[in-house]
Amino acid sequence: MTTVVDSANERSNASDDNELRLQRNIGIMAHIDAGKTTVTERILKLTGRIHRMGEVHDGAATMDYLAEERERGITITAAAVNVEWRNHTVTIIDTPGHVDFTVEVERSMRVLDGAICVFDASEGVEPQSETVWRQADRYEVPRICFINKMDKAGANFTEAVESIRDRLGANPVPVMLPIGASEHFTGIVDVVKMEAWNYKSLEEREKIDIPADMQEEVEAARKAVIEAAAERREDLLERYLMEEEIPFQELIASLREGVVKNEIQLVFCGSALRNKGIQRLCDGMTAFLPSPLDVPPIQAVDDKDQPVEVTCDPSAPIAALAFKTIHDRTGDLTFLRLYSGTLRRGDALWNPRLRKVERVGRLMVMKAGDREPVEEAKAGQIVAAIGLKNAVTGDTMCTKEKPVILESMDFPDAVISVAIAPKSRGDRDKMGEALAALTREDPSLRHFSDPETQETVLAGMGELHLEVVVNRLQSEFKLPVEVGAPRVAYKQRLRRDIDVEGKHVKQSGGSGQYGVVNVKFGVSDEEEGLEYVDSVTGGNVPREYISAVRKGIAGVMTIGGKSGFPFVQVRAELYDGKSHAVDSSELAFQQAGRIAFENAIAKAGVTVLEPIMKVVVNSPTDHTGDVIGSLNSRRAEIESIEEGKGGFSQVNGYVPLAEMFAYATQLRSMTAGRGTYSMEPARYQPVPHKMAEEILKEARERREKK
Repeated sequence: MTTVVDSANERSNASDDNELRLQRNIGIMAHIDAGKTTVTERILKLTGRIHRMGEVHDGAATMDYLAEERERGITITAAAVNVEWRNHTVTIIDTPGHVDFTVEVERSMRVLDGAICVFDASEGVEPQSETVWRQADRYEVPRICFINKMDKAGANFTEAVESIRDRLGANPVPVMLPIGASEHFTGIVDVVKMEAWNYKSLEEREKIDIPADMQEEVEAARKAVIEAAAERREDLLERYLMEEEIPFQELIASLREGVVKNEIQLVFCGSALRNKGIQRLCDGMTAFLPSPLDVPPIQAVDDKDQPVEVTCDPSAPIAALAFKTIHDRTGDLTFLRLYSGTLRRGDALWNPRLRKVERVGRLMVMKAGDREPVEEAKAGQIVAAIGLKNAVTGDTMCTKEKPVILESMDFPDAVISVAIAPKSRGDRDKMGEALAALTREDPSLRHFSDPETQETVLAGMGELHLEVVVNRLQSEFKLPVEVGAPRVAYKQRLRRDIDVEGKHVKQSGGSGQYGVVNVKFGVSDEEEGLEYVDSVTGGNVPREYISAVRKGIAGVMTIGGKSGFPFVQVRAELYDGKSHAVDSSELAFQQAGRIAFENAIAKAGVTVLEPIMKVVVNSPTDHTGDVIGSLNSRRAEIESIEEGKGGFSQVNGYVPLAEMFAYATQLRSMTAGRGTYSMEPARYQPVPHKMAEEILKEARERREKK
């Protein structure tokens, strides 16, 4: 009997392993307008997922399913879809290219096994290409590259590949070469198979001879491919040095090993819009990108905070990461990456963060905005669950009997905010519910009530980010709102070290309140938030009230004093105090801590910190001087000026966010509409003293008026 059971398990495990080997979880990532959504649309058509292609410029792309995406012609939210190709099941996530929505890329990279990075053949590596590449580096995601738009004026395959090598520090190895460029682009040469193809449509192509004028280029590219493969394995290196032919399957296996280990990035090419090169790209994503079995075990901790490894095993206890939620009137969707176990409809899942059980109502695989119900999902898959009402991005979902906590995700702080209010007073509760739903969806979005002004503040990653959220409130939630002018998310820290007393003493008959603390405040070099040091001796502050003092200080740090700007890098050393045997309480010492920090602010003064953005401006070379002048007038720190292609230059620098409002209009005006720019948060730094005084004065006046 035992033998039969063991044999059945072996067959089941073999079946699971084979299924997992044919599974791919990949992302499509790129700079905005490089064509990644068009690439995805062609993959969907070629794999039979859709029967009619939609175009981004017509607002009809399958993956851009939100009304805002279709109207603007950009990807805002990462959309997932499952396709079948060469017996493989591939989950594809199309990610945004605009920096305001970089959180969507961040959480996608966290759960993907591989990625296709799309580049514009005439631009090569662009600013957001670098950002998404760094995100993929952070999560060690293997990549292949697709040089898109080979039909575009100025397309240059060689320069695009060199920009990947030079600007990203990558190791690109072309396995395809274009036949012609710009209007003369007709097909590709496969340097691994030594075949050439002309494309008539997405599905139709004809095999041709490798053009005579490309023979030398093709031979050099093939030699580079064989060298890249031979470097991985000693037996292949020996054959290569002996000038022996390397069998095709061994060549592919070695290249795949190099991609999976992130040692090389294979480069494909084509034109998605003209339906050229997509077949070979699909072959590449299944042949070279890793399966869930190729990914190392995931590091986690158990309920005793001891390190454990989670392996991709459908028969193991469930361990899944919630990496995205979508608000829906019929039930919120929680996207899960299953790292181990098998999840079935109706299963109960344990959330270690909340210490709470939730039940999966339904399971879905996604086709952008559409859903297909499934009864179960196994380790290695990405699915959406309905019924997990409290899970948020970064939560681990597991079994209560075998709890684990997977590594979560870190998201950047919001850098810009607006005051927002419903046009109708009766809609205030409705607006609160809508904002709660949207901030649950988007961890880079925050909303809170200013305790001084009683305003509702909405904070995000950029003007476009907040504009999209406001439009969604009005269109999806049918909630007309009034929006104030954008505000910069300033922070502040103490200007100097100070020793203060915080005294909270009240007597009003009966039991009173008594708490006195002595605290040394300064700027922390170790903690971004609060570095709290307890050096009380002799019991002058009872042990049970030490944490209450910390809570009082932290409360003022969050509220931000009279200006409302939160405090950072605060060092607080509680070294003495006084207590009363009857009147002391946790609340009294919390108030004493609050008063101590308020006294420190008044006596030491503050340094205002502002968000600095990394800015990249592309403009016609003859307007470079105007661009530099305009940036300098905005307190820019110019880092470099690079001569680009086609008469364009690139200016790189750092500029305070406060100076960048309405910059797009000015840039268009001074470059005859040809200039473009992108920016992303870089750091916080002190505001010049005179300007800081004005900022604090305005903030205080605004709060007093309210």
